[in-house]
Amino acid sequence: MSFTTDVKEELTRVLPTCSHCDKALLSALIRIEGTLFLMGSGTCRLEVSTDLPSVARLIVRLVHGVYGLQTELVMRRSVLHKTPNYLIEVPSQEGLEEALNDLGVLGTDGLTSGIADHLVKKRCCAAAYLRGAFLGCGFVSNPRGDFHFEMTVESADLASGLVSLMSDWGINAKIMQRRSSSIVYLKSGTAISEFLALVGANQCALAMENERVIKSVRNDVNRRVNAELANQQKSTEASVGQIMAIHTVVDRYGIDALPAALQEVIRLRVAHPDASMKELGEYADPPLSKSAIAHRMRRIEEMARAE
Repeated sequence: MSFTTDVKEELTRVLPTCSHCDKALLSALIRIEGTLFLMGSGTCRLEVSTDLPSVARLIVRLVHGVYGLQTELVMRRSVLHKTPNYLIEVPSQEGLEEALNDLGVLGTDGLTSGIADHLVKKRCCAAAYLRGAFLGCGFVSNPRGDFHFEMTVESADLASGLVSLMSDWGINAKIMQRRSSSIVYLKSGTAISEFLALVGANQCALAMENERVIKSVRNDVNRRVNAELANQQKSTEASVGQIMAIHTVVDRYGIDALPAALQEVIRLRVAHPDASMKELGEYADPPLSKSAIAHRMRRIEEMARAE
């Protein structure tokens, strides 16, 4: 299974915090996955589709439990993708229009586009609405790869409403337009973990946090290794230049003609070609400071450059 499926499976098992959470959850699912058919004489029927059997069972349970409406469940199989799809049909019946009004799907002027305020007054209900939105249209990448999260909705007002709900918990989502759809997305691993925990996918949030910590440690180790390799390369290049300068000075003047201080640093460098300046100073007897070694080496390099 994909990580998105793992998250959705966990979310279908989250229990409501209060008696109104189920309404918020069902409203989001219908707004995103549902299709409303307006019929003659002011009647209507509803269809809701999903790819996951656990989500289909949840929708049926909510429609029955909250509003006592009749449903029919049909399993279809995609010819193109060879995957099952579940269609929940809510036929025209007494109480359906009132339920859709209560769920904020229908208003006095017909279909609504935003999130009904009465559904998300309580924080637990707002979290339930976000849970339903993710169950309907959410995607989150495997945390072992790049962090990516998005929810695709058809209504710009609904996208703005989702972003507003998330901002109440300090989760800063962005909106991107893709053809006729609005994409609510997150790129930060921290923000994605916070969202998963908010909507109740605690196990998946913990798994993501573990991966995020592993990535952070791995990146820190890589930075340290790269910095150490760069320092070693820089030290090696400097050492090669110093040894070349030593050969030039010794060939030109002879080592016995040089001051004792320069003779000492020459012998140290030739004996320890890979050592840093600080390490060369520690090899001296008595030990010398890094600045003293550097000063003597500069004198040799200046003598090598002199014509």
